[in-house]
Amino acid sequence: MQKILVAKNINKTYSSSGEDLHVLRDISFEMDAGEIVAINGPSGIGKTTLLNIIGTLDTADSGVVRISELDLKDMSDTEVSKFRAENLGFVFQFHYLLPEFTALENIMIPSRILGLDISTSQDRAEELLEAVGISNRGHHKPSQLSDGERQRVAVARALMNQPDLILADEPTGNLDPENGKRLIKLIQDVRDKYNQSFLIATHSRSLSAACDRIITLS
Repeated sequence: MQKILVAKNINKTYSSSGEDLHVLRDISFEMDAGEIVAINGPSGIGKTTLLNIIGTLDTADSGVVRISELDLKDMSDTEVSKFRAENLGFVFQFHYLLPEFTALENIMIPSRILGLDISTSQDRAEELLEAVGISNRGHHKPSQLSDGERQRVAVARALMNQPDLILADEPTGNLDPENGKRLIKLIQDVRDKYNQSFLIATHSRSLSAACDRIITLS
């Protein structure tokens, strides 16, 4: 089985008012391609910090992160930015859709950043709208969508560039229980259809229970 992610001895310390806060201490784990893995732990334990380091949005003080067998510390800043755009997808607690664009246009944004032509991008975005079950909402702006629909658009956007790994930070945290269940089912369906790997930081027991494994930070 291909290892989509290898994290070894990740350490991160923040300094504030002359004191050091050791947020992550020697964190090590691996993920196989196609796995859905939950990261659990109390608020403030470092779940988001760990996701940000793996997602190249932050850097560890020490340790190794390899995604699809590539060691990120060997890359320049420009190479890391390109790698992030091509190989990683992000879903946050809040959808962060651009309000002036339609659902379809929001989904297309990652591919346009990479320079794909409009026709190819639109075809892919329409396929993803169908995959996440809102093909009839593509020309609606975020203000015209429900919370659940906006989060489905965010998942489709994360899938746009066919990433190796999707990182999700409390993706059901802003949803009511019913829409939360629908999003959990969607994540499972996306994994089954695309063999997509998900690493999810969450407090949700139902979302954690739907994952293949749970990693608990303490």
